[in-house]
Amino acid sequence: MTGSAPTPLLGPMQRSILLVIAVGLAVVLTVLRGGMQTSSPLEQLARRSPDPQQALTNGRPTVMEFYADWCQVCREMAPAMLKLEQANRDRLNVVMVNVDNPRWQDLVDRYEVNGIPQLNLFSADGTAVGRSIGLRREEELTALADALIEGRSFPSLQGLGPVTPRSDFMPAQAAINAGPRSHSQAG
Repeated sequence: MTGSAPTPLLGPMQRSILLVIAVGLAVVLTVLRGGMQTSSPLEQLARRSPDPQQALTNGRPTVMEFYADWCQVCREMAPAMLKLEQANRDRLNVVMVNVDNPRWQDLVDRYEVNGIPQLNLFSADGTAVGRSIGLRREEELTALADALIEGRSFPSLQGLGPVTPRSDFMPAQAAINAGPRSHSQAG
């Protein structure tokens, strides 16, 4: 008996078909998971966010968003915030402050964050000039940014009002005040 090579289980045609199917599945999974982008708009914004203190002293107006990773409304608003940040990068600071990060607890307390997303708006000299709580659509964000950049009055929008940081803040008061995680409004 002579030695013969074992017959392969799959012929060249079957291997080619399996390769095409595997590549097709990889493409479908990539598209379903958000493309080749490795992070969500919210994560991109957070990664590119300047330090709050630097932003408030660099001579540009600032939009400071208080958010949380688990907040569905924050995630819904993130693509519009990312567009705003990209379109105005040299004229406007977009600062992201995660309310779940203990590093930012002083800002959460100072600006009395009690719901998210909360946008605090600052003029070019770092003065707090407005606050917006809740979802903002792209056109509303653009109108707010344009008003900040041009130094004019804000448009009349529901949930938009004046804000001033608490000058009387004492750390012991933080335990008394409700925080952004103390209710279910935030998604």
